[in-house]
Amino acid sequence: MANSIPYSILDISPIPEGFTAADSLRNTLDVAQHAERWGYTRYWLAEHHNMTGNASSATAVVIGYVAAGTTRIRVGSGGIMLPNHAPLVIAEQFGTLASLYPGRIELGLGRAPGTDQMTARALRRDLLGSDDRFPQDVRELQHYFGPIEEGQSVKAIPGADTHVPIWILGSSLYGAQLAAHFGLPYAFASHFAPEQLLEAMHTYQTLFKPSAQLEKPYCAFVINVVAANSDDEAAHLFTTLQQNVIRMRRNTRGPLPPPIANIDDFCDPHEKAIASNALQCSAVGDQAAVQNRMQHWMDLTGANELIITGQIHDHQARLRSFEIAAQAAQHLQFKVD
Repeated sequence: MANSIPYSILDISPIPEGFTAADSLRNTLDVAQHAERWGYTRYWLAEHHNMTGNASSATAVVIGYVAAGTTRIRVGSGGIMLPNHAPLVIAEQFGTLASLYPGRIELGLGRAPGTDQMTARALRRDLLGSDDRFPQDVRELQHYFGPIEEGQSVKAIPGADTHVPIWILGSSLYGAQLAAHFGLPYAFASHFAPEQLLEAMHTYQTLFKPSAQLEKPYCAFVINVVAANSDDEAAHLFTTLQQNVIRMRRNTRGPLPPPIANIDDFCDPHEKAIASNALQCSAVGDQAAVQNRMQHWMDLTGANELIITGQIHDHQARLRSFEIAAQAAQHLQFKVD
């Protein structure tokens, strides 16, 4: 059956325990090359800073690395945390990428700093009101990506006239409202903050205003997928992500841990419950189980696209998970009202 629902990947280039950032980046390219063969639409990299478990901090550089090693798949940011950067710098970076890889580069923008406040200050000293300038910064980026106007004093070179597609990313209603108002595609970070997913999707779809970039609303959401040949194997692999979420709540982050025999030996019941709530937008199991959960969330959200993320310690198991996820996604159907 022909696939009618696009499916994509969000990657944070996780650094597993016992490995290096160089290993992680090579693995990222390997996943992207396989994803291209497995029919994924886009491959996004996420910006995080001062985290020993993530290697995608220089997001634009990693995007260029992935784009150079692939041929067709769209490559972009999921996302660039705009308060950390001057819009002109991002316009030049992504204008350069779009000039090198025309038609393949996308720019997803987030309002959060993607790190702690001390690191945020190290990234961009003038933080006063920077998140409040997010709408103006988005408009400034759109201006830089458009044609150069007569009398325009500041230009993005490269960048001008590249019309790099912009997405708004978020985990609250704010991003949904902004994306709808600006007429931009929207993606929700439900893989770690699922509480407002359904309300945000509805808000975006209801309030959307057509724009030069987009005539109709287009939204996606991120789902954790840990797929394997059996439900038991997948559940075992999933303990890596459970540990990671619990460690974040404990403020003891580190490299991506290997799976363990029993998650109950790692945490208290209330910690497990907190992790379960944070990870409720997940699909864990064999192909049939994963497909059922994907379809469930597609039906609930009415989204146009599914974005898959997966943090698995073993690289070969991670590849296999994305392969099974692609096979499952190819059987998804849009809900008929």
